[in-house]
Amino acid sequence: MSLRRPASVTDDFLRALVARVPSSDGGTWKLTEVYTGELLVELPQSTEADIERAFATARAAQAEWAARPLKKRLEVFKRAHALFLERAQITTDLIQVESGKNRRMAIEETCDPVMVMSHYLKRAPRLLAPVKRGGPIPFLTTSTEIRQPKGVVGIIAPWNFPFATGISDSISALMAGNAIVLKPDNKTALSPLYGIQLLEEAGLPKGLFQVVCGEGPDVGPTLIDHANYVMFTGSTATGRVIGERAGRNLIGCCLELGGKNPMIVLEDADLADVVQGAIFGAFGNTGQICMHIERMYLPETRYAEFRDAFVAATERLLLGASYDFGPDMGSLVSPDHMERVRSHVDDAVAKGATVLTGGRPRPDLGPAFFEPTILEGVTTDMLAGVTETFGPVVALHRYRTVDEAIELANDTDYGLNASVWGSDVATACQVGMRIHSGNVNVNDILATAFAAKGTPSGGVKQSGVGGRHGDQGMLKYTDVQNLAVLKKQVMGARPGQDYDEYVKGMLGGLRMMRKAGIR
Repeated sequence: MSLRRPASVTDDFLRALVARVPSSDGGTWKLTEVYTGELLVELPQSTEADIERAFATARAAQAEWAARPLKKRLEVFKRAHALFLERAQITTDLIQVESGKNRRMAIEETCDPVMVMSHYLKRAPRLLAPVKRGGPIPFLTTSTEIRQPKGVVGIIAPWNFPFATGISDSISALMAGNAIVLKPDNKTALSPLYGIQLLEEAGLPKGLFQVVCGEGPDVGPTLIDHANYVMFTGSTATGRVIGERAGRNLIGCCLELGGKNPMIVLEDADLADVVQGAIFGAFGNTGQICMHIERMYLPETRYAEFRDAFVAATERLLLGASYDFGPDMGSLVSPDHMERVRSHVDDAVAKGATVLTGGRPRPDLGPAFFEPTILEGVTTDMLAGVTETFGPVVALHRYRTVDEAIELANDTDYGLNASVWGSDVATACQVGMRIHSGNVNVNDILATAFAAKGTPSGGVKQSGVGGRHGDQGMLKYTDVQNLAVLKKQVMGARPGQDYDEYVKGMLGGLRMMRKAGIR
């Protein structure tokens, strides 16, 4: 199809971006414009030796960066905050070109690193400051908790939010004094490469933030083996592999994995609010959000009312390939992923599910477009019933009691996100607290939880280990050093002292400390 590429995305601009990626054997991957399937640029592919050199460069730069006072490190991100906002439209163009998402989702994605910077610019001085604590003997000993950077953090970013995850997950690690080696997905390497360029324009030392590219099985093992910590966002299957290798290397990792997220609508929920929320929950980013809704539980007494309103609203959505704000929904990320989504729908229909609307590819719009799809009658013997589809497909289910709805919502190996809707907020919160999920949104789908940067966000069960955001979103990138000081040699018996006498005094001292409240 014919579509004019954004003016900012020139061939020279793209070649300059990918020149940062090392490839000693000259291997490349064809990075295409999703809307049209046309070649954008040949993306270099990194060899094992390239990855090793990237870590060596990052490690050398990290030593100097960590020695820089925190205040000086944070000044870089104050400048970057302004620069990211100033260049948001260019970043949006790149995100759309490489991922095919609609412009609203692309521009919103550019806001995430800015929000993360803003939060940790305020929190970092307190989180990274030494904390002096009492030692075992009052007045004569001290113990100070010091936060030291891990070293070089390996980040493996997904294709669905390449800029937000590739850059946002790096910010707190860099502030804490670490270096980064990032592996973006081949399909969506352009926007994170541009984000690194902006960080360097803001003053980040060159060499500190490295990028390597390649298919996961080719690049991942070497990256993990050389990293001091790994941050991964992606599928549960890949997360298990990464977690196992990190464990063998005795390094920490944070894994945000898949979800089969439920939405419970209570009887007193507002119809218009539910429909508006469900549209974004099921079809935002073309359903390619780890926290998006794939299972919707509706009260039997209002099932038909909610169903009909939701179907009508879905059929009003405008699909399209456009670099303006016209379309409500864009493309899936690739023809291969579109076929995966179609296979889930076809499997459900073959096993007895009903398509209420959608259910078909749209090759007239582009090679990876798929209609927003609502299914009814989905059961657990269907792929769409238990496996993450990760596309614009949602299944509707009836329930008779709230207890039944909660039981159905919890009947999954996943536990990343959930949504509860009701006019009585206190009751909705009580329902939410009974759902086994790392994030629960009341009268919202996901934005309230994910955008609350002061609170950790992560999954339970098979949806992950650890979390991003909150204090732990920075502290996970540090090691705790216990700097203990003994001011006078009073630990242990004195030379020639009767040991029974020493033990008696030691135990008596411990009793006195307990009574005095000294720990």
